[in-house]
Amino acid sequence: MDTDVCRPGELTRADREAWSALQAAAAGQGLPELANPFLAPEFTVAVGQVRRDTRVAVVRGGGSTDTGSPAAFLPFQRSRFGVGRAVGLGLSDCQGMVAAPGFHCDGPGLLRACGLAVWEFDHLVSGPQPFAGYASGAFASPVIDVADGPEAFWSALRARSPNFTRRTLGKGRKLGREAGELVYVHDERDPRMLEVLRGWKSAQYRRTGRGDRFARPWIVELVDRLFHTRTDRFAGQLSVLYAGGRPVAAHFGLRSDRVLSTWFPAYDPAYGKYSPGLLLHLRMAEASAAQGLASVDMGRGAKAYKDALKSRELTVHEGWVTRRHPVALGRRMHRAPVRALRNAVVSRPELFGPADRLLKRLGSFRPKGRN
Repeated sequence: MDTDVCRPGELTRADREAWSALQAAAAGQGLPELANPFLAPEFTVAVGQVRRDTRVAVVRGGGSTDTGSPAAFLPFQRSRFGVGRAVGLGLSDCQGMVAAPGFHCDGPGLLRACGLAVWEFDHLVSGPQPFAGYASGAFASPVIDVADGPEAFWSALRARSPNFTRRTLGKGRKLGREAGELVYVHDERDPRMLEVLRGWKSAQYRRTGRGDRFARPWIVELVDRLFHTRTDRFAGQLSVLYAGGRPVAAHFGLRSDRVLSTWFPAYDPAYGKYSPGLLLHLRMAEASAAQGLASVDMGRGAKAYKDALKSRELTVHEGWVTRRHPVALGRRMHRAPVRALRNAVVSRPELFGPADRLLKRLGSFRPKGRN
């Protein structure tokens, strides 16, 4: 097994096509989770354009009959001290290795080939990953199945969440009457609407006491690049719901040829009583079904609206793969307590409720400008 490590921009056209082909074939091989757009080469290439620490391990052999062809791709970020992170850690909703059927390798051995002492992940995809045995926690990632078309989507939603569906559609009709005709654009190409979405999302982060991701220039640039990235199998997709010609809710996410992965949803608080964010999600799922996608992946995290919309749940994992190395020990000692505390708070309602209210209260004291 030979491993070459390069910057994403240094991948050959043949290697990128091989990566895309492995993804495209995954569903037919019983690994539909690998079709997630966060695992596509386009996402890693975009991250590499805004972060110089991004690398890709191209593995040849390891079970492939043609030892010269790529058998697996592992994107990651690497510090100068050998600390590795899943590409986009803390931002990406699906991580792992994209590999050919029958591929196998040793996790620590792969780290050695990549020059890493440790590799950290928080959304590792399920399946035959070389890092599966190193997970320290498993978490639900709700999914809406849309493969059978729009009518089947609506029928299934009404069957499992009748009250939610009725209330939300009723609010949509009221919004149409009071604010003007509703128009949904599934793939909005006006970049001004992306800026509107960022403004709403930044305000939401501040309002709820969370750190503003769009205060980081590299994330702003990454989203801009992904918005303009379009191939046969990948696109950065902006969806907008308008009422009376005015945008009331928007979402920016990533789409492969099978999966729409939700990422940055937000809405205008002036229309909050109409639940425009929920209306947007319904339209997104319906349009994705009409588009021929298989699913909408709503990402890790417990939310009431996800419970109402979901058809099922995937499982993603967090943890570390380590070698016997002092850097790995130090990294784990630093990160493990923080993760354990966060997961304990999020998973226990009696802790999450007060913590969430405290963050919102602190957010109310923040200045209205960007962080």
